[in-house]
Amino acid sequence: MSTTPPVLAAELAQAWADIQRYHPELPDLAAPESLIGESSSACGAELSFERLLHEAVHGIAAARGVRDTSRAGRYHNRRFLAIAEELGLDHAEEPHPSSGFSLVTLNPEAKRRYSPTTERLQRALKAHTVATAADTKRSFRGPAARHGSSGGGVRVKAVCECGRNVRVVPSVLAQAPIVCGGCGKPFRIPEAAVAVG
Repeated sequence: MSTTPPVLAAELAQAWADIQRYHPELPDLAAPESLIGESSSACGAELSFERLLHEAVHGIAAARGVRDTSRAGRYHNRRFLAIAEELGLDHAEEPHPSSGFSLVTLNPEAKRRYSPTTERLQRALKAHTVATAADTKRSFRGPAARHGSSGGGVRVKAVCECGRNVRVVPSVLAQAPIVCGGCGKPFRIPEAAVAVG
């Protein structure tokens, strides 16, 4: 069940549809909620229309079968940059050492084109911020809120019977088993790591 206010989810979906009008190859947005509260140093932590357009670049790259990032999605390469330019995003001359060309901004033409969309989305985001800020004193929102990510907090090492390991957020592993492809057994967090975490 989504905890996203319906108005914000609807505005995100409408903004995505507005982008699709100009770029029909952009796939549909499966879950607008997935963009809310997500933090990524490569893509920018704050949700905005600019960030939505950045995500649309990734969507078009996926539709075209273009690998637009490397380094586990952190480094945005020149293929990302070429699609970003198509969507009306400007960039720095030189890539950032760790995130490449991820820091993009709306160019003047895109600002004009998407002005009504941007204004609607900003109103919805402001209302969402006000609504979610009101309950911070008495509600526990979990490690994702504390750390500013949807990742759920600090990752720890989980191991399987054959000795392979993965880094995982304990709350994610608690939702359902993650099974090793080598031995078919579930990954488990060693007791010592649980006691420290």
